[in-house]
Amino acid sequence: MELASKTEEQLRIVSVQDTRIDAAVAIEFKDAMRVETDDGPDLVVLDLSRVEFIDSSGLGAIVAAMKHMGKDRKMALAGLTPTVERVFTLTRMDSVFSVFPTLEGALAELKPQQTCQ
Repeated sequence: MELASKTEEQLRIVSVQDTRIDAAVAIEFKDAMRVETDDGPDLVVLDLSRVEFIDSSGLGAIVAAMKHMGKDRKMALAGLTPTVERVFTLTRMDSVFSVFPTLEGALAELKPQQTCQ
């Protein structure tokens, strides 16, 4: 399971580089997410734009990664493909996470707004 991350302002973007999050990689995904999020900002955007398939183990791994972050931190999801979005909708997990159609849309809405004085 390969993840890429970068920090922009007060949020961390974690991008899944694989096309599947399923039972075969769920534990590896959870461990990799812990490494990427343990020392980061309070807001994490998980970019799933490359993920074409997710099963219940993968969904559970994403939820576990969110719970591991703690109550004071938030995880948002971006770039869900239609198949992955369907899984989140059918399980009603789309009501647990803030879901954005694109990473750019998530960043536009979630980044702190600069105020002009």
